[in-house]
Amino acid sequence: MKVLIIRLSSIGDIVLTTPVIRCVKQQLADAEVHFLTKDTFSGLVVHNPYIDHIKCWTNDTKALVNELALENYDLVIDLHKNLRTRKLKKVLKITWISFDKLNIQKWLFVQFKLNLLPQIHIIDRYFDALKSLQVVDDQKGVDYFFSDNLSLQLSEYNLQPKAYVALAIGGTYFTKQIPLDVILNIIKRLNRPIVLLGGGSVDEAKAAQIVNAISHISVINLCNKLTLDESAYIIKNASDLITGDTGLMHIASAFETPIHCLWGNTHPSFGMYAYRTNKEELFNYQVDLKCSPCSKLGGDSCPRGHFECMLKQNIKQIVKNCQAVD
Repeated sequence: MKVLIIRLSSIGDIVLTTPVIRCVKQQLADAEVHFLTKDTFSGLVVHNPYIDHIKCWTNDTKALVNELALENYDLVIDLHKNLRTRKLKKVLKITWISFDKLNIQKWLFVQFKLNLLPQIHIIDRYFDALKSLQVVDDQKGVDYFFSDNLSLQLSEYNLQPKAYVALAIGGTYFTKQIPLDVILNIIKRLNRPIVLLGGGSVDEAKAAQIVNAISHISVINLCNKLTLDESAYIIKNASDLITGDTGLMHIASAFETPIHCLWGNTHPSFGMYAYRTNKEELFNYQVDLKCSPCSKLGGDSCPRGHFECMLKQNIKQIVKNCQAVD
């Protein structure tokens, strides 16, 4: 059976498709698995042994449709489910399986704080959609596969495995990012070296502020200096990861590193929290506010102007759970 699995973006969302990729490959007889994503994110799956071929999304829809049509797929599993993938479905005329995105329930939660969402992870919803194929979750969690060419050595930064805390300072949206003051207060309470992770010039500038503010503490700034593979390697070998609702959080769930997620505008009930089948070493921190959640995705600023969902985080508890109190 030739199967096309679709997830166009982004980092965390693609990581969350890996249990489906693995189980489809292993549980469907003679499965040949193709994966369609944006070229920007193809590096996340290029080393995945359960994928036979990667297809890259192109805005030239006609060319893409022609390319996919030539493959004669037996089945398409749409784990993105938006207008673009619906157009593909209409044109290709292949048997499709998708899942319930629960957009109405999410809208009710954001707009009226009425939480009617099922308390299950999105990965569980993916497998619910695959019941007709008799593909079931093998309970092995998410995958992250490193390149054979990864050459990063912890010794380059005088680091020892499990002897430092990784701290992801960025995020796609401002309202998912841990504020500077909160980061500084966390770092000052920890008694281990801190490695700052992030990408882009904004994170790089924020990291420089952190280093300048606490130059007497062992803080290693690797923002905008590492590949995604290298950042994942740093996380795998960290004693803990402190993060917002980010792609690095989902990558970390492929390892045994304890994850401490500070939730801003989004909410775990959306079903997109870090996924581990044993649920061990997962810490979700939320501030109980009447305005939370304020968005399904995120924004450039707090709609109320106070950003208390992040600024009022229980720093003492976060540090305690890291087991690194001074």
